[in-house]
Amino acid sequence: MLRKYQFVVLSVVIAGLLAPASSIAQSSSQSGRDAATSERNKTNNARSAQNPDNNRNKRSMRDGRGGAEAEKYPEATREAPKTTSKAQSQLSKLFKANEKEGNEAEVLTLANELMASDKAGPYDKSVAAQLAAQAAYNTDDTKGAKELAQKVIDFNGLDNNNHYGTMLFLAQLYSQDDQYNEALSTIDRFLTETKSQKPEELVVKGNILYRMERYQDAIPVLKQAVESSPEPKNEWMQLLLASYAEAGQNDAAVKLAESLAAKNPTDKKAQINLASVYSQADQTEKAAGVMEKLRTGGQLTDEREYKQLYTMYANLDGKEKEVISVINEGLQKGVLKQDDYQVNLALAQSYYYSEQIPQAIEAWRKAAPLSKDGETYLNLAKVLWQEDRIPEAKEAAKAGLAKGLKKPEEAKKILALP
Repeated sequence: MLRKYQFVVLSVVIAGLLAPASSIAQSSSQSGRDAATSERNKTNNARSAQNPDNNRNKRSMRDGRGGAEAEKYPEATREAPKTTSKAQSQLSKLFKANEKEGNEAEVLTLANELMASDKAGPYDKSVAAQLAAQAAYNTDDTKGAKELAQKVIDFNGLDNNNHYGTMLFLAQLYSQDDQYNEALSTIDRFLTETKSQKPEELVVKGNILYRMERYQDAIPVLKQAVESSPEPKNEWMQLLLASYAEAGQNDAAVKLAESLAAKNPTDKKAQINLASVYSQADQTEKAAGVMEKLRTGGQLTDEREYKQLYTMYANLDGKEKEVISVINEGLQKGVLKQDDYQVNLALAQSYYYSEQIPQAIEAWRKAAPLSKDGETYLNLAKVLWQEDRIPEAKEAAKAGLAKGLKKPEEAKKILALP
């Protein structure tokens, strides 16, 4: 008698997560981490966003009104210095150069000259370093941008908004370059000195901790960010969800995933995330229910999703007909491949255990040549033998021997049949 094929539940990507400057989030599995890493590359499409104060800082520095903005960090421990220029002529020249688009080379040259000038004070040097850091970043020189951002902090000449805006920028740059220890040290200093409890800044720390695989540490930080915001961003919720899942806090992950799915009933991504969390919590029937609802609504569109659903059904007792339905639909749509070994094997097993033997034999005939060894041919031979189709059983047994078997004596027994 054949043993029932052991199907393995596929993991699902928790995707839809943003880049460092936009509150990066990652998924709850390796595939989720891969997806999040891919999403992280969106940073390059939002360079100005890397420094949340960047555009306004440029304008205020250009016209000499560095302190015009409202104080963002009123509880900061740092006493803001006087923003007085001692090299106004050089600084004005730098501002004019910075006004021009695509003029990073000149900005860098003038900024370096100003930073090296004996006439320049801390404010002048800090402004020069800040503009140079942005210019370096705009030319994809993240190493230079980090070094220059650190100089801004070391020169210590800007008002608190710009000083700490640069520190936050530096933490994000470190994170972007996978320098997580440096990123964590920088964001910790930022949060300690500013006393900031802003959710968008807490999320930066939560993301860094997540990337360091310090999920238990990430959870309270992210939870604080989500709970303190009147309208927490979906990306923050996704990152918290991923942290719960990675930390093995399945109950909390399920509760949050259900909340997200309920708030976004038409969002396919939220529904797939819920199915993934249910699977990780060993609630396979609920997971299959979510995916089935997407299927009946015509929202399953790729191979991975169809495989996920039929595999879920295969891990539930008495769901062979559902496996068959999902696979055949996927094959008919061309989403599942006709020459996919696992697809044909799952179909054969499901037909067999739903007592549709002719269809099972047909599916095994498709699967056997695709197998890396002869075991599938041997299973086919056994079924043909059970159906008293001895000549065909012998052909399958012979093919199995040719491809290699763990127990060749079983095939030889079939070949010895009268």
